Amino acid sequence: MEKDVLSAIKSVSSGFSKGQRRIAAYISENYDKAAFMTAGKLGDAAGVSESTVVRFAADLGYNGYPEMRRALQELVKNRLTTVQRIEVAKDLIDRDDIPDAVLNSDMIKIRHTLEELDRDAFREAVTAICSARSIYVLGLRSSAALAGFMGFYFNLIFPDVRIITQNAITEIQEQVLHISSGDVLVAISFPRYSKRTIKAMSYARDRGATVVCITDAASSLVANFADLKLYARSEMMSFLDSLVAPLSLINALVVSVAERSSCDLEANFESLEKIWAEYDIYEKYEQ
Repeated sequence: MEKDVLSAIKSVSSGFSKGQRRIAAYISENYDKAAFMTAGKLGDAAGVSESTVVRFAADLGYNGYPEMRRALQELVKNRLTTVQRIEVAKDLIDRDDIPDAVLNSDMIKIRHTLEELDRDAFREAVTAICSARSIYVLGLRSSAALAGFMGFYFNLIFPDVRIITQNAITEIQEQVLHISSGDVLVAISFPRYSKRTIKAMSYARDRGATVVCITDAASSLVANFADLKLYARSEMMSFLDSLVAPLSLINALVVSVAERSSCDLEANFESLEKIWAEYDIYEKYEQ
């Protein structure tokens, strides 16, 4: 887990220069905003030069300013309320060209996700899913869309896939009641992490199931309850978290699982095409 920036500041504050004390004071009082600032912007806010900010990060023991900023983001991302997210976003997004800001940010998240992907954990997750007796896919709140997407395609490959999302009729624990050894639970969760997801993961592990998590970082609360951990960048944009990189990772997982599974995917789709034609599911277009 990355070191706590605020604790690091307290531990070495006695040796700070005047400029470093300004940076420390600004971060301590505005860490929610500082976490998303460039070194130059943080310097402007604290009244020091950009080079002073870079040296400050190094003096705290970080390998450069970007590492310190990531540690700050880890500190704040699960603490911010929706209102605070909106306030912080005012300083992050170029309102004159929001599509450019958001799409470029998403492309960066996908690239970082690819660069940081643990290939061994990915392969182990594919093996676990392909050999599972039953597959449970869990995602709540905004992650429900990701769980539904993954579950839809897994249902085309495997005979027993259960999508666990918010349900007005049954509690989450009731939906995973019969999970056991030989089963796999894929839990998808991003800040702010749901306690119900964590409790379901804990229950699944206690029952002997293999738990795979898809989340944003090793410091994620849900990572502590997973056997296999896959990370995808999901920094916030205004009041929402971008789920583009997680979705791209799920695409890769579905394709890999389809390639590795023992099912005859072509036969499955041939059967589906006959059913769709028989029950007139899709609109027909004249050639």
